[in-house]
Amino acid sequence: MDPVTTRDSTAPETAPETPLDPSGAMRLMEETFGFLHSAALRTAARLRLADHLADGPRTPAELADATGTDDTTLRRLLRLLASRGVFQEDEAGAFGLTPAASALRTGIPGSLHAAVLLLTDDMFLRPAADLAETVRTGESAFPRVFGTPFFEHLRTDDAAREVFDAGMAAFSGPLDDVVAAAYPFPDHGTVVDVGGGRGGLLRSVLLRHPGLSGVLFDQEPALREPLLATDELTGRWRAEPGDFFTAVPKGDVHLLKHVLPDWSDDDCVRILRSCRQALAPGGRVLVVDAAPPPGNAPHPGKDLDLMMLTALGGSTRTPAELATLFTQAGLRHVRTLPTPGFASIVEAEAAPLD
Repeated sequence: MDPVTTRDSTAPETAPETPLDPSGAMRLMEETFGFLHSAALRTAARLRLADHLADGPRTPAELADATGTDDTTLRRLLRLLASRGVFQEDEAGAFGLTPAASALRTGIPGSLHAAVLLLTDDMFLRPAADLAETVRTGESAFPRVFGTPFFEHLRTDDAAREVFDAGMAAFSGPLDDVVAAAYPFPDHGTVVDVGGGRGGLLRSVLLRHPGLSGVLFDQEPALREPLLATDELTGRWRAEPGDFFTAVPKGDVHLLKHVLPDWSDDDCVRILRSCRQALAPGGRVLVVDAAPPPGNAPHPGKDLDLMMLTALGGSTRTPAELATLFTQAGLRHVRTLPTPGFASIVEAEAAPLD
């Protein structure tokens, strides 16, 4: 039975005596239309509207000519996005960039274009639409919807893998310098970026700390276009393909950025144990994630948590929940460092052996 429509036999049958707060009702309706906001944002990204506005505002007719779309329909799309702070309409009816819209431009530092295309892709939207069944069963919707687990889908669908890798690099990119600056990395030693994808975080760490060397560790497809392949980092890093459930390269600092939310608790313990076994004496494991804080305030970690649940069966964990996993893996929670971005650095060290 659908948990959304299941009635509680103990619930009162009479209507509440006090009238509904109109502001609460309006807020609820705004949340209900969220799927249209995402669809509009995805369409703007696919049409590269922000790129077409880089030189200044343009009318819907001008944009329609540039993008091969219908100008009346395009204006309605832009009007909705402008009401959300993405684009803005001037008195002449032309639309221009806002700070949020500027982040949709391609080919600029910090661009979120690929991240928007990933987070609004069918690989996340379709499992999210089956959230009620996930809540009922506690199981990821992805295998039900696509017929295979998430990462198996990526292994067999090159187009999906390309969207995922590019989107994750864009999503994670703005945090790289922030994290590299927020943590006191050692002057010397080896930093291992576990499941590091294209290696943006490792690149930022090595650029800030010239005495460090690095290992970019991930599955082979993710290592094809590393961001570390620059003259200034020549000889200071290497790429190594492998399976972090089995073993990871030895190092003084192991980075796990946006890795653990993809996996169940048991799988996370296996990954952390691999890091523990490869950790040099006095070394550290750094988990970089959008660890949600307590309380009712909005936080990206709470949104990502449901996305991980429906698509991968994983979880965006609080520092306390991560500390529990550390203990099971032979590690000890040291501290949690906030950053100016949405992610925190949760630090662990090897626990004393019994």
